[in-house]
Amino acid sequence: MARSKAKSRPKSKPARHATPKAAAKRMATTKRPPVAKKAKGIPPGFGTLTAHLVVEGAADAMDFYKRAFGAEDLGRAPMPDGRKLMHGLMKVGDSMLMLVDVFEEMGMKGPKALGGSGVTLHMYVPDADAAFKRALDAGCSVAMPIADMFWGDRYGKIKDPFGHEWSIATKIKDLSPAEMEAAMKAAFAAGKPGT
Repeated sequence: MARSKAKSRPKSKPARHATPKAAAKRMATTKRPPVAKKAKGIPPGFGTLTAHLVVEGAADAMDFYKRAFGAEDLGRAPMPDGRKLMHGLMKVGDSMLMLVDVFEEMGMKGPKALGGSGVTLHMYVPDADAAFKRALDAGCSVAMPIADMFWGDRYGKIKDPFGHEWSIATKIKDLSPAEMEAAMKAAFAAGKPGT
């Protein structure tokens, strides 16, 4: 028995000032590859863990992440005065990213106010060198030069203009635990733990 082809939906433009509910509705209609059945209470398109960044200038950060990482803008919910975002939603590769503006009166501070961040956002990509270059071309700075690492990744770190750090990696070699331990000892013995 032949299956009929589903009609493809027309691509809609990203909602610039959508509410979180409108963004969720848009996400629900976005075509995605089949995934394992999610637990009750987890919306479509989301995994168990989603980064939620506090950013000074969240709207500007969303525009920047589109250029630097190819992120897709899924919606923005501005405050009533329109000056800050109370919620922004993006998709980076197959992962969701939420953003909110700094609201110090509510204890929400970004990396600039805190003097840095203790968090690194890690991205696996098919071509780490190309993704690293794209981020640098968009305005990121090098936090750790890209190189082949003892654990089997091509890996580097960048810092975005908003103070958040991102690591970018491509798996280039699968190592057994014993091979990784030997490679780690050799790297540390040579004084090059990052290579």
